[in-house]
Amino acid sequence: MGVNKKIVKKSLGGILLVLLFSAAFYPPIQQYIQMPQHLVLFEGQEFKVPTSIPAIANDDGSVEVMKRDGVATLKGKEAKDTALQFGFGSFPLRTMDITVLPELKIIPGGQSIGVRVQTEGVLVVGHHLVDTETSDISPGEVAGIEVGDMITKMNGVKIEEMNDINPVVQESGEANEPIQVEIKRNGKKVNKELTPVKGKGDKTFRLGLYIRDSAAGVGTLTFYDPKSKKYGALGHVISDMDTKQPIEVNEGEIVSSKVTSIEKGMTGEPGEKLARFSSDRKVLGNITKNSSFGIFGELSEDVDNGKLNKPMDIGLSHQVEEGPAEILTVVNGDEVKRFDIEIVSSTEQKFPATKGMVLKVTDPELIDATGGIVQGMSGSPIIQNDRIIGAVTHVFVNDPTSGYGCHIEWMLQEAGIDIYGETKEEKAS
Repeated sequence: MGVNKKIVKKSLGGILLVLLFSAAFYPPIQQYIQMPQHLVLFEGQEFKVPTSIPAIANDDGSVEVMKRDGVATLKGKEAKDTALQFGFGSFPLRTMDITVLPELKIIPGGQSIGVRVQTEGVLVVGHHLVDTETSDISPGEVAGIEVGDMITKMNGVKIEEMNDINPVVQESGEANEPIQVEIKRNGKKVNKELTPVKGKGDKTFRLGLYIRDSAAGVGTLTFYDPKSKKYGALGHVISDMDTKQPIEVNEGEIVSSKVTSIEKGMTGEPGEKLARFSSDRKVLGNITKNSSFGIFGELSEDVDNGKLNKPMDIGLSHQVEEGPAEILTVVNGDEVKRFDIEIVSSTEQKFPATKGMVLKVTDPELIDATGGIVQGMSGSPIIQNDRIIGAVTHVFVNDPTSGYGCHIEWMLQEAGIDIYGETKEEKAS
């Protein structure tokens, strides 16, 4: 009899496990599990939630709920924090917190731009030996000045460009006195003492340092705000070509440019857009920030991509879907064109992080012209469901048709456009 009880218990346990396992694949339960706990959307935007359970919004006018064919369509009506309950009558099974943000629309870019930046001080990019009467020496290296250091002051004189250095060096050399050098290293101020030396058969004093005070390149404009004229571009930080360190921008500008040719990308060798600044060298705006998400500033001139010049909705990371999308970019001259891509995967991000999306170029025309994603394409805006969702940032070295993208919300934040700002209720209080 005891044996039979054990058999029955084992059988019941097995049946329960099968039922639990099967329940996990039951559509209503899957919908319940996958339902977001907190949803963010803008006024006027819609978000679809597959659910077999009735949805009831708070009676505050902030969210409209439309139910049809097992899908609850939520539409933001008024900016505020609210909640949505799923359940039957007075028996709620789940509550979804909802934040409705004030309407915000931006204009997509896609234009090829030239980038010119002036560093904060002068950047040390290398050492070299000075041939003196007695020996070969690099005074800068002896003084402990490293590649990647930014020289900001010498003997109290502010150093903004390379021309500021020579007068201080010659004066200190003639006086046979060391130079008090203030440098910026990894964001911190460091003081060094450097003694210049006179080159053999030379009348000038030298430091034994290779330095640079500016950088230039090309990229793609991602977006701009039609009200404030704030813009974002590139989608990744500008780094010095020698030190590989991010450039600390003192001042800079973006100018119009034209793509002259394309070096196609191949496996193991990323391609590149070859471009030149337009002959009129028209300055489009300034550069005030260089961060992990690109360059940012304000436009001083109107820009037109010739394709989508009307303000568009923003797609936040949780609104990005795997599947078809488009990018706007230039492959010849200054004509912006739309090309098909596929969002392979997207990570819903609560905090700023790069590489939020993996994408693949599917457009035959773009693949034929570039091989996929190439340098200079960084910043090309990504459009999905009539929303700007991000920007192209990097290419996969082993597969030039694929690469990464960043979510648009982080670029907006870096540009100083606060999409998570105060709601109307908070402003009123």
